Amino acid sequence: MASLRVLGIDPGLTRCGVGVVDVAPDRSAVLVHVGVVRSAPDAPAAQRLAAIAAGIREVLQTHRPDVVAVERVFAQQNRNTVMGTAQASGVALLLAAEHGIPAETHTPTEVKAAITGYGQADKRQVQTMVARILRLDELPKPADAADALALALCHAWRGAGPQSAQSGALTPAQRAWRDAERLTRR
Repeated sequence: MASLRVLGIDPGLTRCGVGVVDVAPDRSAVLVHVGVVRSAPDAPAAQRLAAIAAGIREVLQTHRPDVVAVERVFAQQNRNTVMGTAQASGVALLLAAEHGIPAETHTPTEVKAAITGYGQADKRQVQTMVARILRLDELPKPADAADALALALCHAWRGAGPQSAQSGALTPAQRAWRDAERLTRR
């Protein structure tokens, strides 16, 4: 059975994290691409959205994902931040639809729980687990890029068919955590 290529997008108007992973049926994952699409904070909103769209479009055309996973916008205290995040999210979902690629959204809590086993994990814990799962030598940076990879992994694992988490199999994050605990007991 072929692997699933997932593009994860952590939407933002200034920094939009993008991460592409290939996930095999056994849930092992390989990094394909990671980066951040940036827009100038002092540019008009329409130009900023166009810059984000161009960056996402390039990733879609270059890496041809099977599915796109976007972080679901949640309430934030800063109204301008949540507006920009929602706008960037809309651009990402629109581009996926225009390319004929299915898209799903996941909450930050869902992603954290899938990656670390704890829905309230902090950014560093997510970065550490993403690096461990993808066998990276360094933590993925900035946090937007790590979050995009985490979104992609979360989506692949939550929709992995017969080997999904409901079947009782350990996720790669759970296996990595178990292995790390074993090492500390020695």
